Amino acid sequence: MENLNDFFVTLGGYLWGWPTIVLLLGTHVFLTIRLHFPQRHIFKALKLSITPDKDSSGDVSQFGSLATALAATIGTGNIVGVATAVALGGPGSVLWCWLTGVFGMSTKYGESLLAVKYRERTAEGQMAGGPMYALEKGLGWKWLAVLFAIFTIVASFGIGNTVQANAIASLAEKTYSVSPYLTGAIVALLTGVVVVGGVKSIAKVCEWVVPMMALLYIVGCGYVLCLNSEFVIPASEKICTAAFSPQAMGGGFVGSTILVAARYGIARGLFSNESGLGSASIAAAAAQTKNPVRQALVASTGTFWDTVVICAVTGVVLVSCILADPSINYNDGAELANAAFGDIPVIGKPLLSFGMFTFAFTTILGWSYYGERAMEYLNGGIMKYIYRWAFVVCIFLGSIINLDLVWNVSDCMNALMAIPNLVAVLLLSVVIVRETRYYLWEDRLEADMYTDSNPPISKK
Repeated sequence: MENLNDFFVTLGGYLWGWPTIVLLLGTHVFLTIRLHFPQRHIFKALKLSITPDKDSSGDVSQFGSLATALAATIGTGNIVGVATAVALGGPGSVLWCWLTGVFGMSTKYGESLLAVKYRERTAEGQMAGGPMYALEKGLGWKWLAVLFAIFTIVASFGIGNTVQANAIASLAEKTYSVSPYLTGAIVALLTGVVVVGGVKSIAKVCEWVVPMMALLYIVGCGYVLCLNSEFVIPASEKICTAAFSPQAMGGGFVGSTILVAARYGIARGLFSNESGLGSASIAAAAAQTKNPVRQALVASTGTFWDTVVICAVTGVVLVSCILADPSINYNDGAELANAAFGDIPVIGKPLLSFGMFTFAFTTILGWSYYGERAMEYLNGGIMKYIYRWAFVVCIFLGSIINLDLVWNVSDCMNALMAIPNLVAVLLLSVVIVRETRYYLWEDRLEADMYTDSNPPISKK
């Protein structure tokens, strides 16, 4: 097992090295330019996210689809992940993380557009889509679609299941002395009750839980920023200057090179918002929407909320706390997060605990849907029901075992998911541009999806 763990550590180092980071960030920038900066439509996208297309085909509302995707992306990486980036890459990593989110909105837009464009109805009448369908129907590469589905299933049991369950159990044991066995049983039971109802049940829970947990977390961050009000502007300045300065930072910080800050900031941003991973597009395919571009715009707001807002606010909170109290051990991400939210009287630690629990639990729900859809693509019928129960059992196991190997395998699977998804996005970028031109640039967002392989001839 130790040799196997070492193998995946080495493999993960290669897979998440600079070539992959450059590929992901390069795709973000390429699509941003190719699509004429779709980020400028953010307010239109936010409005669409709460405007249901009730008469359109799909399984859940556009907001339900977005909430399911956000459930999987807003996780412990938004708290401890950002803190770890600051610990390893310095305050400048926060800006790189934020920039990754800004440009990543374009990739999330593109992969979600393809998911709706190439989605299909299953034998049970449900919508199914995602990178595996885009690879098969758009490029004719069934073999690569199968690989993506396999990687997604393995990742769902790792980063989307056992890792999150272990985070909840560890938090409950350290903070409240609750047995991991009891925590594991409760989380497994709660998950089983939700996932047995499929995407509609998952989306319904996420529609309520995700906005509530995000709002409470932002309010908590706002309180900390009020306490450290005199350090908010200096913290923002520190974040901006450190991102491009190799000099010593001062104020409790040790100097960090530009490359180190960029590496950890970009890596944590990509890990947090999953833009380019292809996972969120699986949820986008289930949405009730008139055309692919409407849902693509809605899906892009997921990266906006996850990274551009939540990760950025978390970063300013953490850096302001370090400036306010240089004695904080900011070299440990988890300890830094605890110290920051410990400033909130009485409810500080409970708020952090609640945020960690809800973030991790909703991540489990979101990834259960991703894995189930991938399993159904490989082999429909009874296999998806077997997957559901296996998923629930693994939640309990993840709460009570050591997960070093699981973490490392999951990191590798996430990178292996990104590669075929980016292949689909880049090679089908002409389709993305064509759909965007017809529906968005030529002002047809209210039009229903056309059925021909090519859009009707433009009258403009």
